[in-house]
Amino acid sequence: MPRTFTLASRASQLAQVQTNIVLASLQELFPPASDGGSAPSFTTSFMATAGDKNQSQALYLIGGKALWTKELEVALKERHVDMLIHSLKDVPTTLPDGCILGAILEREDPVDSLVVKRGESWKTLEDLPSGSVVGTSSIRRVAQLKRKYPHLKFLDVRGNLNTRLAKLDAPDGPYAALILAKAGLVRLGLVDRVTSDLSPPTLYHAVSQGALGIEVRSDDTEAIELCKKLTHRETLWKCGAERACLRVLEGGCSVPVGVASDLSAGEDGEVLTLTGCVTAIDGQVHVEHTLTQVVKTLEDATRVGEKLAKILMESGAKKILDDINVDRDRRVTEAKTEDEVNRIENVMQR
Repeated sequence: MPRTFTLASRASQLAQVQTNIVLASLQELFPPASDGGSAPSFTTSFMATAGDKNQSQALYLIGGKALWTKELEVALKERHVDMLIHSLKDVPTTLPDGCILGAILEREDPVDSLVVKRGESWKTLEDLPSGSVVGTSSIRRVAQLKRKYPHLKFLDVRGNLNTRLAKLDAPDGPYAALILAKAGLVRLGLVDRVTSDLSPPTLYHAVSQGALGIEVRSDDTEAIELCKKLTHRETLWKCGAERACLRVLEGGCSVPVGVASDLSAGEDGEVLTLTGCVTAIDGQVHVEHTLTQVVKTLEDATRVGEKLAKILMESGAKKILDDINVDRDRRVTEAKTEDEVNRIENVMQR
């Protein structure tokens, strides 16, 4: 009897759109058999994760990439679902035992974009008046942009894309502009809101930004075979190099690691150019390096990423990341103390 595969993701509008992109690709590759034969079928399931439920605290304080994946992985390992559809930038570089990345789909443009408040005529970050507030939930963006635009202020903004845009456009809202991943805007049909792109070297994007990944059980040979049909080799190699770099740096979505990668034809194979950077939260210290190397396999690309990370660590990135961890621990402790004080005061006022 043909198997039905359940594709699962977060319940946000963007996550559902991305899951339906994968669903459509699978249905095109494996259409229902006209004679009722053995073609697989596909269905979807959506759930809220810890990252969706906590919309009040900055990502920098509440944890790493597992915020977006842990509940989904429990469902996968317990065989309630068969494929997890992720924004690959949200996927930890080390997966739980029994889980693997089965596929990486062709990447959308990985750049970040500037989106200004409706009705304003600003076109670039340089155009924004001194003291303007720019919203972003990423300390990677804040750290890099503080270096280049010291006249601007940066403020955390959480919520799905439509919620963030509503906060931006609110007449009494604090934000003059937001920085958002272009890929999400494209997938939601909101690319008309893009004011301008912030391409490297102005802003190096997050590792694997713009790519979709499919996580499956390592013993699910049928799902693995289906995923092979969806993998885009160029994206796989570039993201493989980027993720290897991040894995060695031990960074997460709340660590200011930026990258850019390019894969082009060369005489002896394909030429991978990978740039990585690590920036202190205040923007005062910035470490950046680029490697260019011929690669013939995914393993070659992965080694380029690992080599780049080691060079960055030796050039000062390790101290930046150590200082960030100390700062985060201090802020988490302060936040917990404040929460405890608030709870005590609420009890006393009853």
